[in-house]
Amino acid sequence: MSELALCLNGDSAFAPPSHILENISEEMARRSVAGAPHSIYAEVWHMAFWQQITLQWVAGIETPCPVSAAEGFRAADDKEGWDLVRKRFLDGAEEAAKVARDAEGLERAIRCPSPAGKPTRTMTVREQLESLAAHNGYHLGRVVLLRQMLGSWPPPSGGFTW
Repeated sequence: MSELALCLNGDSAFAPPSHILENISEEMARRSVAGAPHSIYAEVWHMAFWQQITLQWVAGIETPCPVSAAEGFRAADDKEGWDLVRKRFLDGAEEAAKVARDAEGLERAIRCPSPAGKPTRTMTVREQLESLAAHNGYHLGRVVLLRQMLGSWPPPSGGFTW
């Protein structure tokens, strides 16, 4: 498997997303942590949201950027269940990794709409997936920190503890 695919959905620079998100109850996912701006639920919802937009751009669908950053986060009291949010994210991560494994398609140019007032960017599929991998890695790190603060790390399948 390519390193890019591993970064999106495997065991690369950090524990696999499926491990990071395992054994989290609905209550824990939605719990606020003092000093943290978002719950685990909100972090994962946010990753699933941007991952879906990335996958649409890769598929040639020029989904517009949200008007504000707040549109990319949902509150812990959102009606979508935790298991569905987690599944949406993990399914999207697998889809992104599948795209990353298509070496021939990685250099194809795609249009990626920017926020209002900024020009639409053109980048390769590879560049957009690298951006997604960095974005998800950042937020998965926040999930790990929240789990540590909640006394729920490492997960049963393991994760870095150093």
